[in-house]
Amino acid sequence: MSTVLELDAQATAAVGRAIDALAGRRIAVLTGAGVSTDSGIPDYRGKGAPTRTPMTAQQFLASESARRRYWVGSHLGWRAFAASAPNGGHAALADLEHQGVVSGIITQNVDGLHLRAGSRRVVELHGTMRRVLCTHCGQVFDRRDLAVRVEADNPWITVPENVELGPDGDVLPSSSDAFRVPECSVCNGMLKPDVVFFGEYIPIEKFQEAEQLVRTSDALVIAGSSLVVNSGIRLLERARRRKLPVVIVNRGQTRADTRATVKVDAGTTEVLRTLAQALPALR
Repeated sequence: MSTVLELDAQATAAVGRAIDALAGRRIAVLTGAGVSTDSGIPDYRGKGAPTRTPMTAQQFLASESARRRYWVGSHLGWRAFAASAPNGGHAALADLEHQGVVSGIITQNVDGLHLRAGSRRVVELHGTMRRVLCTHCGQVFDRRDLAVRVEADNPWITVPENVELGPDGDVLPSSSDAFRVPECSVCNGMLKPDVVFFGEYIPIEKFQEAEQLVRTSDALVIAGSSLVVNSGIRLLERARRRKLPVVIVNRGQTRADTRATVKVDAGTTEVLRTLAQALPALR
């Protein structure tokens, strides 16, 4: 097909089948970390990704030293994380939404890049690094404002030039002993980024919003997710029960390749750009 860009023959054929399956349908999209790798944000499970053990909610809440270590890494990483820009895949999905092809995006990412690319209906399943919450009084803070406070309280802290950024906007700090952990400016309570930690459940209302998006769509595209997280599998099964076409776009295997109508083993940016070229004309 002439619309397919930067894909090998096997991927080109798979994209052609995906276009046939999606033509004329309103599409819900589920995205994972693989959509943001072209923006310089690594994923946890992609080929060559370093082994990382994310901090659990239990560790964060129970240990002051763990919170100190987390906040050092989170702040250093957030500075690099916030400088990342949306890539062509994000832009393609925003364009498809504007043209009425994509009904909305459900994302497992906390980077906010879909919103920055111009997508309007975005369900952030795992929260966002843009906000910080007080676990005591519930006050919400903008992460940019908190960063100013952190650097005022820790004037020695600097972002290393070759920071090893993690998928959740953190780095592995070499030391955290001198770090002053930020507190709520309202009640002096414990602050926590507005993200779902390992060991936490996705808020019920957030998952219901994602389910509603799948329920009111005619197809599901899963892009850049290995579907290791159960929430993704649950949404895929919601689509399958309604006998909707399911297209999976991911480099390498996922947990649900055999359940997909079409699996495209290729980079998400190239495939999503191709879909953005082809699908609007087929409405």
